[in-house]
Amino acid sequence: MDPPSAAFLLAESKNQPMHVGGLQLFEKPEDAGPDFVRELFDLAISSGDEVRPLFLKHPYRSVKTAGQLFWREDEQFDIEHHVRHNALPSPGRIRELLELCSRLHSTRLDWERPLWEAHLIEGLADGRVAMYTKIHHGLVDGISAMRLMQSTLSTNPDDRDMAAPWAKRPAPSRPKPEPETPMAEAARGLAGLPADALRTALGVTAEAAGMPGALIKTLSKGMRNETSTMSLHTPRTMFNRNITSARRFAAQDWPIERLRAIGKATGSTINDVVLAMCGGAIRTYLIEHDALPDAPLVAMVPIGLKAKESHLPSAEGGNAVGAVMARLGTDQADPADRLKAVQKSMKDGKDALKSLTPVQILAMSAIGQAPALLGPALKMQGIIRSPYNLIISNVPGPRSTHYWNGAKLVGNYPLSIPINGMALNITCTSYDGNMGFGLTGCRRTVPHLQRLLTFLDDEIGALEKAAGI
Repeated sequence: MDPPSAAFLLAESKNQPMHVGGLQLFEKPEDAGPDFVRELFDLAISSGDEVRPLFLKHPYRSVKTAGQLFWREDEQFDIEHHVRHNALPSPGRIRELLELCSRLHSTRLDWERPLWEAHLIEGLADGRVAMYTKIHHGLVDGISAMRLMQSTLSTNPDDRDMAAPWAKRPAPSRPKPEPETPMAEAARGLAGLPADALRTALGVTAEAAGMPGALIKTLSKGMRNETSTMSLHTPRTMFNRNITSARRFAAQDWPIERLRAIGKATGSTINDVVLAMCGGAIRTYLIEHDALPDAPLVAMVPIGLKAKESHLPSAEGGNAVGAVMARLGTDQADPADRLKAVQKSMKDGKDALKSLTPVQILAMSAIGQAPALLGPALKMQGIIRSPYNLIISNVPGPRSTHYWNGAKLVGNYPLSIPINGMALNITCTSYDGNMGFGLTGCRRTVPHLQRLLTFLDDEIGALEKAAGI
């Protein structure tokens, strides 16, 4: 087992399940019969003898392995344990769907079996069908999980008898992969954990001579409270406490054109607008709980690096990820001022990265994020200051409409990983003209999480007004 996979497994605890997830919403095709969902389920479990190797392995260690973790194939694989058919209680609103996903996302995956589940869900009052999936971060990262799902979707609504993501059989009319973008390269940081970066930093020798200088630059910026890969002025908030195992999930999407229009009118990127929306929503949420600090909240934002330019080893020519600790402008009451603060913080952060090599960025990002894991691991939560207040990722998805066995994909929302001392994770993904926000938080530490959706909607309206739209 590679070190990052082992790290994600060893970081897991009762209160900190380490799986990522996704919620997809589908509209039934016009020719769907009364048993359409059951037929989809039967098709999904019919691949029991043709499952990809990734979905057959589980972690294993014993005295013989000296406690070291290995992968081994499940010799008694049971597809019906992993693929399940659920129905929502009446009245079958989105609320009931999100509550079900919250409960499913709260439970750990059994190490005695392959570390994944898929739930086909019917009972929505509007007739739509949902699929919730979860897979351990030790098996794949968030973007890989998303691509697994996309690889079995089709751009042709007439395709039928299509394979499930865990099946070996390829899907008919498989869509061509879309071009990579900088934010797609950053998607491997969905969970905001430094395992990959730490491994890279420890293994780097070619640029070791430049590391002390890079560290001095990074520490200097942190001491001056300037945006870089490290923050030394992160305020304490209600999000930065020990968490429980119970999760709450909330999701909604907004037209990308609205975000693009705000960006065009203000000279901002879509990612700046997303961060400003989150900053404004969180400000309102914290005021409602009488918990807004004077200093602005800091979000860990993944930034993509091209592996081929960073001299990093990569069996697949993949991507590496650094991080910017962005200030969210939560100390600013005016939406326009918040957006300016976010825009300046992100620009300063990217400018700071330009002075470092990609390998140095990875190493500095690892150092900047390490307290997020070391604090809880050493039982020093509350003593070691949180390196950031929450995680915000923005991951591009398909730009065109996709289908699964004739069912039209109309919503795609990520569920991510809150960690001890970092109780809220916001992950966004674009799909077919919309930006889907997935908010995952500790049910106790972040009460009434769904209120943030209302505040996000208020904030996009306030930004439009401030931009003169």
